Formats: sequence, C-alpha cells, structure tokens
Amino acid sequence: MNRLWRSTFGLAAVVSLLFTVTVLIVGVLVNEITHEALEQQLDHRVALEADTLLRRDGPASSQAIAALVRARSASGTRPDFGYIVVDAAGTRIAGQLQTRMPANDGFFELTTTGDERRVVQAQISRITDGGRLLVAADRDAINATDATLWHLFLAAFALMLVLGVAAAATVGAVTRVRLRRLDQAARAIIAGDMSRRMPVDGSNSEFDRLSNTLNEMLDRIGALLGNLRQVSSDIAHDLRTPLTRLQHRLESAGQSTDTAQQQADIQAASVQARELQEIFTAMLRISEIEALGVRKHFAEFDISAITTAMVDTYEPEMEAHGIGLSVDITPGLLCHGDRRLWQQLLANLFDNLLRYTPNGTSACLSLQSGTPHNEIRLAIRDDGPGVLHDELPTLFQRFKRSENSRSSPGHGLGLALVKAIARAHSGTVSARLANPGLEITVRLSGLSEAPSHSMS
Repeated sequence: MNRLWRSTFGLAAVVSLLFTVTVLIVGVLVNEITHEALEQQLDHRVALEADTLLRRDGPASSQAIAALVRARSASGTRPDFGYIVVDAAGTRIAGQLQTRMPANDGFFELTTTGDERRVVQAQISRITDGGRLLVAADRDAINATDATLWHLFLAAFALMLVLGVAAAATVGAVTRVRLRRLDQAARAIIAGDMSRRMPVDGSNSEFDRLSNTLNEMLDRIGALLGNLRQVSSDIAHDLRTPLTRLQHRLESAGQSTDTAQQQADIQAASVQARELQEIFTAMLRISEIEALGVRKHFAEFDISAITTAMVDTYEPEMEAHGIGLSVDITPGLLCHGDRRLWQQLLANLFDNLLRYTPNGTSACLSLQSGTPHNEIRLAIRDDGPGVLHDELPTLFQRFKRSENSRSSPGHGLGLALVKAIARAHSGTVSARLANPGLEITVRLSGLSEAPSHSMS
C-alpha cells in the first residue's frame, strides 16, 4: 500500500482527491451562504407584508387588521402568505393558518397542523390595541433550493471523484509506459550500446525535455569516449617512433666504449625525453580543458585588452622573423572565460605563425564583435604557403601536421589545444584557405562592450 501511494498513480489520485474535497468544501460554503441569503430574503418579505397590514389606513386595530386579512383570503391576492389575528384576549378573530400562536413576538420557524403539514417562516407583531398579528410564508422554496444544491454538489463530488480516479489511472499508465521506455534505453546503454538514446516523441513534455537533456549528456560522454579512443590511438601511433629512438639512444650509450659517443647519445636521449615530456604535458592540458573542469575558474574579462597585450609581446619576435603584422582590435569587448586560457590560445596561434611561415610573410589579426548574440570573432590571416585543401578537415586534430610543416619542429598539438580552449568557452574554431595563405577563425559568445577605457 505504501508503495502504491508513492507511485505516479497514487500521487495523481491524492491530488485528485484533495481537489475533489476542496470543491466539496467550497460547495458546502456556497450552500450555506445561499441558504442564509434565501432566509434573509424570506424574512424581509414576511416583515414587509406585516408592516403593510399594520400601517394601512392609519393607526391599526385588531378588528381592522382582521378585516384586511379576511379580504386578502377571500380575494386570493396573497396566496403565498398565511395569517392569524388575535385580539387582546388572545382569541383568534381572523386567519386561515393552522398553527399555534407563539407567546412571544419576533421571527419563528413553525410547523402547521392539519392534513397538510408544512414548515413556514413567521413573524409575530404587536397591534396597538393589544392584539397580535402573525404573518407567515412557506419555506418550500428554500428547502427545495437546499435539496437541489445538495444534489448538485453530491453529483459533482461523485463525478469529480470518478474522473479523478480515472485521470490518476490514465496518468499512471502513460507515465509507466514512458518510464518503461526510458528504463529500457538506460539498460541498453548500461549493457554497452552507447549508440542508444532516450526516446523522444516530439510532445515537448517533461519526459521529452528530460530525454533531450540525457541525450545531450550521452552525446557528450560519447564524444569524450571517442576522444579517449582517438587519444589512445594517437599515442600508440605517434609516440612509437620517438620512444623507439630514445630506446636506441640509451642502448647505444650503454654499449659504446667511446666516452664522447656515450655523452653524445645521452645528450640526444635527454633532448628526446624532454620532447616526450612536452608532448605528454600538452596532451594532459588538452584533456583537462576538454573535461571542462576549467570552467569553474571562468570570470568576465576584457578580451580586447588581453589580445592587445599579447600582440605587444609577440610583435618584436615577429619583426625579427620578417613577419609584418597588422592589427584591428575593437576596444572594450568583454568575454566570460579564463584569461590565461585565452592567452595560451593566442600564444599557440602566434607560435604557429612564427614556426610555419617564411620571412617576408604578411599577417593580419582582427578582433571584432557582431551578431548573433554579441559574437566575438578572432581571425588571424597570413599570405604564407598555407596547407593543402585536403588537410583542412584534420588541421585541428592531435598529432596532425600539414605537408608544409613536416620539416619544422613541432608535435601537431598546438592547434588541437586551440580547438579545446575554444570549445571550453562554448566557441568554435575553423580554418580556410586564403589564396594565398591560411585564415584561422575563433568565434566566442561575448557579453557586451565595456565602458570606454584605455587598454593595457
């Protein structure tokens, strides 16, 4: 039983029952208010009729009022009223109503005697000569209204109770079906089917929104797993050669009897070990950024100022390499992210430019904002040798190097790190042939323009 009430059906049934009881309570209150209003209306009619009789044709007497009552009874002008008139001695002198005369004046609820018993609402008034007047009206209308309201509310209560139970059963059944489908999909995923996704029926219901959220999570997990497999494959493939060279150097140093040769082999092995360390450090950094753990350090920063500072840092080295750099930076652009990661992104792009473009190359850097959503766009373009068109899709993958860069030092991780940083900021990075040269574009979601100030 406890499990039943904790189920979707039980919860829906409880909600329906509470709603039904609330409606019943409201119905009782409405009935009481209606009943009281009808009571007051009936009392007002009786009082108005009594006042009319007592005030007609000047100061009233028992006999005069009795004559008026007899005239009303004979003419039938007031069929909905009943009357009794007694003189000062208490003797009935007029009136057809069969009931006792209360000893006190005021309003009373009386039951008639005789063959036709009914309940009336009566007012007893004092006549100036000591007699008394009773005016009464049937309560049939009030009683009929009360009965009708109670029947309606009881019928409504029963109907709502039935509909509530039916609705609870329907909701419970539909919910169980949807949950069963979600459970089946989850169990399939647990069993190893990572291509399985939570079912979505397009209704945009809570289940659909939950399924879409879970599917986004599964897509992210799938991407991370795919990335892990790719990294493992890259490590196995691209690190085999440097590890083999390192092993040969160490073996040569161990077998050689020439001290100078041993020193040369050891020095070469040390250089290769440092290169391997650099590769692993870069790969760990990429994995850390792709895991999105860096987002906990995100804050608003002036991306224009940081970019200007990095240009100032690299400009002398570019001049020394004969690379002409033109800059177009919109001041005061704000971004939500990590300024150190942005500095690293720029450093990798500048290092890539210095490493793979020959002397005499011209380059252009622009940082602009635009639509949609105050997008920040960083573009670095050069007129160097560029890359082959077939190399563009793999340019940002780990350990991928273009044919033009094979003779230059490097590990093919710089642009992969750029991509990871851009994605950590919910951005994108792309490359296109500039004919001649290459253009790399990073797009981020910006905040707004900061108040005008000088950049450092």
